[in-house]
Amino acid sequence: MSESVEDERFGSRYPSEGTAARNAPAPPEIRFNRREIDAILKVYGRKVAAGEWRDYAIDHHRDEAIFSIFRRSSEMPLYRIVKRPKLARKQGAYSVLSAGGFILKRGHDLQQVLFALDKGPRLVTA
Repeated sequence: MSESVEDERFGSRYPSEGTAARNAPAPPEIRFNRREIDAILKVYGRKVAAGEWRDYAIDHHRDEAIFSIFRRSSEMPLYRIVKRPKLARKQGAYSVLSAGGFILKRGHDLQQVLFALDKGPRLVTA
């Protein structure tokens, strides 16, 4: 049963303030969908095969979903792929952040944003 507080003036019962807050459903967490995870893991798989990356983590929060990429599991993430639907109409829902927190690429299309991870210095052999 819900808690209530009696009003001495009218003899009626009103629900207490804390009851509505406890019964309200928690806001849904932001998550990557299957298509997004497939695109991210495709790039991740190439870098793992090249020996550049070794571990990853996925975090889901109320405002954003984060895919963190690690060189070693004991270190800070090299890159973070962040999905923030709140920014979808402004700068774009997806962004790639470096280890220092700098935004490498931001946009509306995840495939275009992931190109920031494929670029970079490569050893060219003749």
